[in-house]
Parts: sequence; structure tokens; C-alpha cells
Amino acid sequence: MLCSRIRTALSARLDGEELPPGLTARRLDDHLVGCPDCRRWHAQAHALTTGLDRALAPSDGDRAAADALLTRLRSAAVLPGPVAPGTADTGGKRAG
Repeated sequence: MLCSRIRTALSARLDGEELPPGLTARRLDDHLVGCPDCRRWHAQAHALTTGLDRALAPSDGDRAAADALLTRLRSAAVLPGPVAPGTADTGGKRAG
């Protein structure tokens, strides 16, 4: 089984979605037992999901918590900058 298909299914499971056809929870778990790369990926995805769930949890009107979250999100934002002529991404193909 391709790891990319397993990871798609793991992502679905983490999000509470249905697994893709042909994949069962047991099959995913069996793959994780034998694949250290997918175990590492799953651990990182689980940590990210848990962290986002915690960060987005309702603050029960706690204005300071909401402001702190907005500050963290704004500081992590990557804003587009100017693009110099001739440096735009052409999708891997040469322009012209």
C-alpha cells in the first residue's frame, strides 16, 4: 500500500471523516506498526491537529486570550512581497 494513500486516510481519521473506500482502521493501524515514516507523519499531524483544536477552542468571552491568539496568528502570517520583473513563477516552464 502506498504511504501517500495511508496518509490521506490518516488525515481523514484525524478530522473525523470517513476513511477512503477499501481502507479500514485495522489496515491503517497495521501499516503504522510497520512503517516508521508514516508513524512519524501521523504523530506530527496529530500534534498539529491537537494544537489547532486547543488554539481555536472558545475562550468563553476571554478577550485577552482572543487578542493573544490574533497576535500569534498575525505574527506567523507570511505576506506576499513585490515580485521583481522576470522572477515570477512560470510553473516550471520557461516563459516565451
